[in-house]
Amino acid sequence: MNRREFITLLGGAAAWPRDVLAQATKRRTMIAWLWAASQSGADEYVRAGKLLPPFLKGMHEFGYTEGRDFDMVYRFAAGDYDRMPRLAAELAALNPNVFIAPATAQAVVVKKVVATTIPIVVPVLADPVGLGLVASEARPGGNLTGIAPYVKGLPAKQIELAKEIVPGATRIGLLDDPTDPKAYQQRREIEAKGRELKVRIVVAEARTAGDVGPAYEVFAGERVEVVVVEQSNMLINARKQTAEAAAAKKLPSVYGYREHVEAGGLISYGVDLNWCFHRAAYYVDRILKGTKPADLPVEFPTEIELVINLKTAKALGLEIPQTLLVRADEVIE
Repeated sequence: MNRREFITLLGGAAAWPRDVLAQATKRRTMIAWLWAASQSGADEYVRAGKLLPPFLKGMHEFGYTEGRDFDMVYRFAAGDYDRMPRLAAELAALNPNVFIAPATAQAVVVKKVVATTIPIVVPVLADPVGLGLVASEARPGGNLTGIAPYVKGLPAKQIELAKEIVPGATRIGLLDDPTDPKAYQQRREIEAKGRELKVRIVVAEARTAGDVGPAYEVFAGERVEVVVVEQSNMLINARKQTAEAAAAKKLPSVYGYREHVEAGGLISYGVDLNWCFHRAAYYVDRILKGTKPADLPVEFPTEIELVINLKTAKALGLEIPQTLLVRADEVIE
């Protein structure tokens, strides 16, 4: 071997470890999540026992495996909404490929923090145009898109359902979470339906899980006959407290999420959140393959499910009409 060949070989040997190091340290795709709940409160959507939770199941169906093709990073606000801007900034500093804001409250925060630099997918999105999150549902026009399960007319249907459960009811309670960006629309629609049906809507606010019990005290004091519970981040995370408060005051309650009924609530009518999180994987796959969020229309679920808990009905001394039972997608006995 001549001197030139030796120097060339030596130079290549010196460069080789750097190439290997660059390959070894190349970062996998990163997906960031900001949760309003505690880690345990988010587990059914993040780490649901031994089964893949809805989002990861969706990613698996598109050919992705966590730890091989992408990494997940999380921050949990544990119900403290004031912490969310700081937590969103922490996640944005990691420069993830996609930022998932599970619901509208997180979406509003994340959109402000990351501006237009990181694609944002929202599995449970409400009033995105009104809140300035997208230009339109058909053409979002920015870096945010997702699924909007808050179907117009659904809160009014929940009032009608309350009247079916308690025929002749003249006082219907509304458990209102004014901190949630989508609460105003729901409250306005419910109050309008109340006027149409000539029933009094009694509003009690709950800004934290600790407010739920006192709100049901208000309902009892106002002689409310049945309650509608708004769809809100905080209230779904406080579903156990809500079911317990309703049971303690013997007040039938109508919810927008099946998770409330599974936690002991009476009846729900709304979109399956598991479907929304599963569908979010489609958006992430498209973005990772180069499609811009601006070109991915906001989707609206087409199926609404009715879930009834007969154990709770029995405990309340309530007989569910047969017309409702035959319409139910699931009856918990």
